[in-house]
Amino acid sequence: MPQKKLMMKNRILLSVLMLMFSLVLHAQEKTAIICGKLITAEDDKVFTNTVILIEEDRIVEIGNRAIIKPDYEVIDLSAYTVLPGLIDAHVHPLIYGDDYQVNHLKGSSAFNALRGLKSVQNWLNEGWTTLRIAGDADTQYAHFEIRDAINNGLFDGPRIYGAGHYLSVTGGGGDINFFSPDQSIIADGLVVDGKEEIQKAIREEIKYGSDWIKILVTGAFMSEGDNPQNVQFSDEEIIAAMEEAKRRGVPVMAHAHATEGINKAIQFGARSIEHGTFLNDESIDLFLKYDAFLIPTVSVGEYGLETWKESEAQAKMYELTLKHREESWKMYSKAIERGVKVGIGSDNVGFPPYFAAKEFELLVKLGMSPLQAILAGTKVNAELLMKEDEIGSIKVGKFADIIATKKNPLDDITELSRVEFVMKGGKVIKAIK
Repeated sequence: MPQKKLMMKNRILLSVLMLMFSLVLHAQEKTAIICGKLITAEDDKVFTNTVILIEEDRIVEIGNRAIIKPDYEVIDLSAYTVLPGLIDAHVHPLIYGDDYQVNHLKGSSAFNALRGLKSVQNWLNEGWTTLRIAGDADTQYAHFEIRDAINNGLFDGPRIYGAGHYLSVTGGGGDINFFSPDQSIIADGLVVDGKEEIQKAIREEIKYGSDWIKILVTGAFMSEGDNPQNVQFSDEEIIAAMEEAKRRGVPVMAHAHATEGINKAIQFGARSIEHGTFLNDESIDLFLKYDAFLIPTVSVGEYGLETWKESEAQAKMYELTLKHREESWKMYSKAIERGVKVGIGSDNVGFPPYFAAKEFELLVKLGMSPLQAILAGTKVNAELLMKEDEIGSIKVGKFADIIATKKNPLDDITELSRVEFVMKGGKVIKAIK
């Protein structure tokens, strides 16, 4: 056979094989999930005996068993309650340990990425299909390397959005304030002072992958040498940060404990307030007026009270939480009652398994119904991320990010710490045993 004809025959054969492989692959990507109970997070209804049809990574149809087609692989969750994948709006996958402010220097950025990858994979396995990183402790941008590796299909992992670093003033919550001036050390935050430094820092953050900007408007609870009741940036600096981020179409999350800092951040344009410990009635009015989100991160304080009583590094955090917990809880409850958009954010820094799910339980203690708490960790957080057309509920056209629990979390919200099935984008991450 002439060489040209042989080459043509081989090309045709290869094309046929590729087509057959594509058809087989496509067939494998058609999935039907039979749900015993279904909470879509689109409304307050609980559906029974419902089927979700998935093609590739998207939901294509929701109905009864009659919609199941012969070429669909069936996953029978008829003994389970099915929900949308969970969204944690405040995590730090690279941070670990109570002495976190210097731990980022103990390994290279590459090692931090490996550690962080393990953390986000663990969280995905617990049902958290989407994360927003509230800045992280690394000399570079290891968490964005994790995100990009996941997005390129190199590893399984959650959807990741967020900020590169948390912007701090000199001597602020993101600076390291317990070394002598003789020492040269890279802080866990990005230390910036003045309008020009802030503008340049935000441009660099966006250049290297940030789709959020994180600014420490006030001091922090967990850092040494600063006061969470102080506003640390000037009005001019906060406004400069908001304007620079807005010019680039990137939203701002504002770490703010002090009342004045909370109120200024909302008025100047922050999309979300992280922690909000000392909010007052005026703060609540501003949340409602400016349609801002509150991420209270309640569970980290509870963990600190249980675990860090003897921790030298977290002595400040322990004492402040103990002192202010009751009053801040009252105001959180008031914010919930008045209709502030409250989302789930755990402040997870490599805490024990299923730590983040505690946030649902605590929001219920603060006055949310179990359904409201579920919405806080799904639909509300999707709106916060401006991704409500893609994630946050079970709806035709959205990503097939789906979890299941044995019991109904509307009856027992702690069931969300016992997720038994996880699917992200149509791929089963955790199957029923």
